[in-house]
Amino acid sequence: MIRLVLFVLMLAAPATAQDRRPSHCIALADATPGMEYLHRASFRAPLPEYTVRLRYIAHASFLIQAGGYNAVTDFTGFIGSANLIPDVVTMNHAHETHWTAFPDPAIPHVLRGWGEYGVGADHHLDLGGLVVRNVPTDIRSGGGVEQNGNSIFVFEAEGLCIAHLGHLHHEPSDDQYAALGRMDVVMAPVDGGFTMNIENMMNVLRRVKASIVLPMHWFGDSTLERFLAGMEGEFAISRPGVSEIEVSLRSLPDRPTIVVLRPAWLRDNE
Repeated sequence: MIRLVLFVLMLAAPATAQDRRPSHCIALADATPGMEYLHRASFRAPLPEYTVRLRYIAHASFLIQAGGYNAVTDFTGFIGSANLIPDVVTMNHAHETHWTAFPDPAIPHVLRGWGEYGVGADHHLDLGGLVVRNVPTDIRSGGGVEQNGNSIFVFEAEGLCIAHLGHLHHEPSDDQYAALGRMDVVMAPVDGGFTMNIENMMNVLRRVKASIVLPMHWFGDSTLERFLAGMEGEFAISRPGVSEIEVSLRSLPDRPTIVVLRPAWLRDNE
């Protein structure tokens, strides 16, 4: 009888974080050889199987296309003239260039990287072909620090683990690194001041050991070049001269590589 009661209670219990689909990004993965970037004429073009398209839109906003879904990071309400309603948008509230108070109500999933003051947000959106989750981080606020005021968002799709560091203000703790797990691709702010200084950001990228780093949140090429100069001894530097790349798990580089994308608004007539 006791066992029967316990079984019924288990069925009635609400879902918790332990019920979530396990993250393949937190498990260790073998390195994969070779690298190949595929360039398409338009973000509307169909994607090859097991492939993710990453488009740098502006500042800290990227379009991530994977698993049949469109996700936009650090969504400000404007992504260009294209008639596109993303399936998912993520936002951080360190500055108004990273969020909007009025996202289009047609967007099915709006994930804010903050919650109640000091509490933070807790997201684990599982769409089948795409999983979006967050790891809360602290931000500078009013001369002090707001705990869990922003988030690093992780996108899991097609076997890849893609992290958007957001408006990161500090080097993550060991627990935060563990919660992030493996990162194949990282979008990293490299402005050197508004987020983190260049030296600390380089420490973060050395620690995460992502195969591909996409610089973002840089104010002018001089800031970008300073970051690249500090990393070129340890990372390969690729300047494809485009705004988007397509990446698959089998095409990740042997050597960690910084890929410099040029931001471009989305337009239907590309």
